[in-house]
Amino acid sequence: MTQLNLDLKKLTHNFTTIKGRLKTTTKIMAVVKADAYGLGATALSKQLISLGADCLAVAYAHEGVSLRKIGIDCPIIVFYPQYERIDTIIDYTLEPALFSSDFIEAFATALKQKKCVNYPVHLKCNTGLNRIGLSAPEVDDFLAKKEAFPFTLKSVYSHLGASEDPRPNTFTQKQITSFLAIKEKVEKTFSVPPLFHLLNTSGVFNYPEYQLDMVRIGIGLYGFANQIEWDHLLQPIASLSTTIVQIHSVQKGESVGYNQGWIADKESRIGVLPLGHADGISRKFGKGVGGVWVNGKRAPIVGNVCMDMLMIDLTEIDCVPLDRAVLFDHLHTARALAEQAGTISYELMTALSPRIQRFIE
Repeated sequence: MTQLNLDLKKLTHNFTTIKGRLKTTTKIMAVVKADAYGLGATALSKQLISLGADCLAVAYAHEGVSLRKIGIDCPIIVFYPQYERIDTIIDYTLEPALFSSDFIEAFATALKQKKCVNYPVHLKCNTGLNRIGLSAPEVDDFLAKKEAFPFTLKSVYSHLGASEDPRPNTFTQKQITSFLAIKEKVEKTFSVPPLFHLLNTSGVFNYPEYQLDMVRIGIGLYGFANQIEWDHLLQPIASLSTTIVQIHSVQKGESVGYNQGWIADKESRIGVLPLGHADGISRKFGKGVGGVWVNGKRAPIVGNVCMDMLMIDLTEIDCVPLDRAVLFDHLHTARALAEQAGTISYELMTALSPRIQRFIE
């Protein structure tokens, strides 16, 4: 059976480690978007709240709805609210990041139609990433009109595009300077200013002096921080393993998998694992690029990764069917496996299919 084990003790360690790098007054927004980076938002969100997270953040409204339906009642920020889900956001008391002048008007109109006032919102500012967010002039326009909107502005924030890159970094410093200028304008406009936040996980490690009122922690909660020296302070909470379901003897010259993706250059033992690209293990890991760990030894993936299965070379490994094969754990990390295919832990973990059973340790 393929299973993804989640260690809540390691999650606690990561939360505590990051919190220990902050001022006692700095709040923590726990980011659980994309099903908590592919690991399982339901159980992890509840644990993060119990650990002291001040609020949660998701990417899209339906993710927040799922959390509300399991009884989570803390503030939930929606980073990327969509026009067609405005009513859903309001009905489930989710807190949108207002990212454009058009969306601000649309959301205000919906609130007025529902006779809502003082609705909690957040202002997303574009300081150079050029993804979504209000430009500095649009922020000025919002501030000039703020009394006309049925909002309570809870926070103003931006996102650093290269917070893990070595310092000094001209691009990051320009972003920080731009955001601090916006912060100053907002503070002059409100008698009781909103919260301000700029840092993600990497930012906490690299730019702690800019933690401001709150930080947004995502990948760090799950054991990674985008630099090896920071990773060593954290503990990967997830381990993905499966069972060897069959072992074949393949003769020299015979092939394995679709399109003869691997040809044996000697008599070989080939194991079959019950997971494939439908489970989130990309075809990029095939043909020897990626590998798994069996009884402490690396077994390369041979041939093309199939939809539901993949094959590994066990020729030099003493094992039998039903032995376990580890794709990643705390020793052989998701980051290490991802790098074998030229990608990042984020992509590998968020691709993991719901059909992989999650177990809490």
